[in-house]
Amino acid sequence: MSSVNVAAPTQLLWVLIGIVLTIGGTLLEAFIASPPWSWSQSGIYAYSLGVTWQVGAVLLVGCLGGKSAAAVSQIAYVLLGLTWFDVFAQGGGLGYLLQPSFGYLLGFIPGAWICGWLAFRLPVRLEFLALSCVFGLLTIHLTGVGYLLMAHLFQWASLSAVPFWQAFLTYSIHPLPGQLAIVCAVTVMSYILRHLMFY
Repeated sequence: MSSVNVAAPTQLLWVLIGIVLTIGGTLLEAFIASPPWSWSQSGIYAYSLGVTWQVGAVLLVGCLGGKSAAAVSQIAYVLLGLTWFDVFAQGGGLGYLLQPSFGYLLGFIPGAWICGWLAFRLPVRLEFLALSCVFGLLTIHLTGVGYLLMAHLFQWASLSAVPFWQAFLTYSIHPLPGQLAIVCAVTVMSYILRHLMFY
């Protein structure tokens, strides 16, 4: 196993990049192109994956900036959304604490940390970067599901109004195929960029 440290000024840069990418990723829908063998007959078409690039931004910063920069960027993102700025998908403010999706936003913090920790502990190979991203994504979903369970156990008003299984399907199961496709894209991007940046 190899362990690489990212210099402090570089980490600060990745924190800022992480905040910008996560905010931008919230607004950018993910698409996939039609397969190349069909281009000559029907042209190139883009199909929506049903998710945004938000989770991809979280994982990309983990793979490129490391655990600390990735986690700090997501802490800053969540705090921005809870205080002054409408950076979440449906706005922002303290009222977002009662949104079913807020647990998944909280999951960005440990998910980014896990992804960054693994990405810099393992050799820079496609399969290990993919593993880092998958564990980061799994952490995001576990945190989100835990938040939903707590909401139902403690009967938080607006959160417990939606049945748990419906919320679980909406926020974990339905977006998962699109998020796994994004994991593939992030793996390839981070592999190329890590080699270009020589770390």
